[in-house]
Amino acid sequence: MSAPAGASQLIDGKLLTADTTFPSYNPATGELLGHAPDGTTANAEAAVAAARRAFDTTGWSTDRDLRVRCLRQLHQALDEHREELRELTIAEVGAPRQLTHGPQLDEPIGIVNFYADLLETYEFTEDLGEIESRGQRHQRWVEKEAAGVVAAILPYNYPNQLALAKIAPALAAGCTVVLKGAPQTPLTTLALGELIAEHTDIPPGVINVLSSARAEVGELLTTHPDVDVVTFTGATTTGRKIMAAAADTVKRVFLELGGKSAMIVLEDADFVKAGMFAAFTICSHSGQGCALTSRLLVPREHHDRIVELVAAGMARVNVGDPTDPRTTMGPLISEQQRDKVDGMVRRAVAAGATLLRGGNRIEPGYFYEPTLLANVDPDSEIAQEEVFGPVLAVIPFDDEEDAVRIANNSRYGLSGAVHSADEQRAIRLARRIRTGTFSINGGNYFAPDVPFGGYKQSGVGRESGRSGFEEFLEEKSFARVVVPLEQA
Repeated sequence: MSAPAGASQLIDGKLLTADTTFPSYNPATGELLGHAPDGTTANAEAAVAAARRAFDTTGWSTDRDLRVRCLRQLHQALDEHREELRELTIAEVGAPRQLTHGPQLDEPIGIVNFYADLLETYEFTEDLGEIESRGQRHQRWVEKEAAGVVAAILPYNYPNQLALAKIAPALAAGCTVVLKGAPQTPLTTLALGELIAEHTDIPPGVINVLSSARAEVGELLTTHPDVDVVTFTGATTTGRKIMAAAADTVKRVFLELGGKSAMIVLEDADFVKAGMFAAFTICSHSGQGCALTSRLLVPREHHDRIVELVAAGMARVNVGDPTDPRTTMGPLISEQQRDKVDGMVRRAVAAGATLLRGGNRIEPGYFYEPTLLANVDPDSEIAQEEVFGPVLAVIPFDDEEDAVRIANNSRYGLSGAVHSADEQRAIRLARRIRTGTFSINGGNYFAPDVPFGGYKQSGVGRESGRSGFEEFLEEKSFARVVVPLEQA
């Protein structure tokens, strides 16, 4: 891997620099980290054309052994360059070092082998048996085949995990891909393209990796007639636009969008454990996670005691230099994002919420204090809109029915959590919440084999697991005449 200054786009098997670049900054210091090629619509056109040619004219989509071998090579390259990727992720994403040993890097590398293993055993053909119809006997079967050219568009918060969760199943399925990194974290995604080009046998055009600060590049990828599938992770507002743009060519879309997930603490729960869990969860990657539980629902009679425990938990969060192994929370991605978070906190207080902790910027860099808001109105902006920062809104409820009602009072439905001494009660409650994932008493569902996605305006489709693989497959049904009935 080369230094960030040498970052290149991968188009049709070639690593290409550009005359025009845009900067990437270290969010912990605000200092310039490097420059990335500012890809143009011409670059995107070339990438789509390469992906289309590779899908239509090569054996990539039908050669299972080649795809398995290439995925194993990619996994080996990621493993061998793990520490270089770790330092780049810390510097550009602002992820604390300890988080890179989990969902920011080490765990995502395992995604590649998961799909290589699945590809080796997956049955692409299903025999439906015979039927008698129209005086003849017919044999029917279904074959699954690659869906075609995939445009994969990333956000900034978990660029390694999201890139691999999109390209590994797409490549395993036999698709070709154009991957566009987020403009806030381009170097991390371009490093992946460099590893693919230099350490795998993936044929030219099968995967193309772009960086761009131009909105029109993303727009082209979502409207291009030669793109068959769009997979996007990001804000719901952008997801709606992508869904509308894809309608003209009736593309398949997979959208993993926003969340405003609720953690419910029932009256029989261990308040100390639940409070600590709530505090550290919202501070994970500075709250920049779509599935984080940013609403904490607590029994009204225990509201003050629980918020006291959450505040104590937040006080134990070590905010600081993400290169320090002791740091548990780093910066927000940019000054713009910090301004957004701060504005939402100030409006929440003006609307009647009680600021119990935080609500301040930390300099230098783009840090923001872990922030706790109590007695929040469940219909207020801070309870309904995604903050994407370390801000927890505490909402009291009267009884279990009220808790379910408040939890479901959201246009989002990505995740949720419940704490209770009665596990079966917790599971019954979880089944009533309209979300795609759910944690029971701190249970962790996030792994390569678990489908991830949301209900309502949190998205369409599922990422990861067998479901994530099948997002990139089409089904073709066949029938043949076995023998006329009179000859049977």
